[in-house]
Amino acid sequence: MARKALAGLVPLVALALVATGCGSTSNVGGGPSGGSRSAAGADFGAQICGSPQHQPRFPVPFGELPGGARALSGAGSTFVAPMMSDWTKTYSQSTGVQVAYQSIGSGGGVAQIQARTVDFGDSDTAMTPAEQAKAQGPVLQIPLLLGAVVPAYHLSGVKSGLKFTGDVLGRIYAGKIKAWNDPALTELNPGKKLPKEPIAVVHRSDGSGTTNIWTDFLSEQSPTWVHALGGPSRSAGKTVAWPVGIGGKGNEGVSGQVSQTEGALGFLELHYVLAQNSTYGQVRNSAGRFVQPCVATVTKAANGAAFPAILHHAVIKGTDPDAYPISGTSYALLYRNQTDPAKAAALVNFFSWVLSKGQDLNANLNYSPLSKDLQRLAVDQLKQVTVNGRPAVT
Repeated sequence: MARKALAGLVPLVALALVATGCGSTSNVGGGPSGGSRSAAGADFGAQICGSPQHQPRFPVPFGELPGGARALSGAGSTFVAPMMSDWTKTYSQSTGVQVAYQSIGSGGGVAQIQARTVDFGDSDTAMTPAEQAKAQGPVLQIPLLLGAVVPAYHLSGVKSGLKFTGDVLGRIYAGKIKAWNDPALTELNPGKKLPKEPIAVVHRSDGSGTTNIWTDFLSEQSPTWVHALGGPSRSAGKTVAWPVGIGGKGNEGVSGQVSQTEGALGFLELHYVLAQNSTYGQVRNSAGRFVQPCVATVTKAANGAAFPAILHHAVIKGTDPDAYPISGTSYALLYRNQTDPAKAAALVNFFSWVLSKGQDLNANLNYSPLSKDLQRLAVDQLKQVTVNGRPAVT
């Protein structure tokens, strides 16, 4: 994985591109609002996505630590990159501290924190024990937000709102469902005129936490997918041996492939789907409802979820029947034991802000804020930062 000097902040995608996505019902082709029923299960009306955006207004957990560095560097997940760009810009305007973040994928974020070439990394899935063993000391993993991984497609004449199940998505990505008019898809989408054309499967070509969220969901839902990959130990992760399809680097690369390829189906973080005005599907959750991805339904994914003391979830699995089922978080990666007092203070100050005031910005870019329980666990992780063995926060 490349370990290059950081080039600076990723571009901030204009808010106007995404403001109309979540909460709009005009682009949903999944049936009438109010929840009609079909043989495939309950059709979850999109009206919940028009609910007011949530600002949790978490209190700042610590007082500002003095003597903080005026610049920080980070690298990793493309999933979190648009939000990280907004956070860093707003934080700089408020404090004057420059936080440069390079969007290179979760695998790159892990590699750079292992090499200690950045002050923090970011990954949409927790580091494995093997990855932790290659680091230069214990790494804290701090959840920052909630987001959706969405099936996005390019199918002329077919609007957003196609319905998918995890099993059908798994069979498509295993190469077993090859055409858009396959009976498995037409049965889920009565009244939709699906064309007789091949499905151009698009996946990530780089090590990706978004891939981990997607393949973790497929592994849970689709025995066909698990079998095609050679078993559960091979069917989920930041990298897998894709049976079919074409690759794109980062969420940006997959978005480009989907938008340029007729008949394409790919998976993207929700922000990228809405920023590109892509068509996207609803996915059936564990309650049997086909759910539109948006801030409100992703927020609900954390309701009733059980989080371990050492956070490692790829897919957030709550119990709310209105939750979008392919929802995950993104983890900041930073060394627990810092050796530079100025950098340690700057890291604690920045992530303290992200976990409090920064959460109120998430919905502007179609990410969801952390739930109260998950935010508390994130703060507990940040409290563990030490400076040459002594607690940074006292």
